[in-house]
Amino acid sequence: MKSFFVVFIIMLGIISCKTKSIDSQINSKSVVGDTIKIANEALEYEVIIIDPGFSNWLNSRAFPRNYHSESFLENKNQFYVSEWNRRVLDTRYDRNLYEMQIDYNNTIHYGYEVNYLIYNYMIYFQNTFKQQLFGYVPTR
Repeated sequence: MKSFFVVFIIMLGIISCKTKSIDSQINSKSVVGDTIKIANEALEYEVIIIDPGFSNWLNSRAFPRNYHSESFLENKNQFYVSEWNRRVLDTRYDRNLYEMQIDYNNTIHYGYEVNYLIYNYMIYFQNTFKQQLFGYVPTR
């Protein structure tokens, strides 16, 4: 179970962004087995998701890209990440599930793809590990 979240911890190391608005294209995107990586070296952020089963779930069960608006994804991610970070600090929650805080700043425009992957990982996580971070959790 730890391996599931080591991946998520790495994934959500959305590291500092030095520009005001990120509308440029993502420089590299790769999928290898159960690893999904999105990186933009110019903007200094990277999302890596290494979780057995997530890439399969993403391809088979997630809503297609552009089904939800970017503002919808950003709004949901803000709530999910906020609750996630609260649980990291709360010792009542499983340390194997909530190992590390997520650095997600809602004032930074990460772009559609990053928000899409974070949102879908949060849905996958909640359904797979029977957690409820915030409100209704879609099963798809």
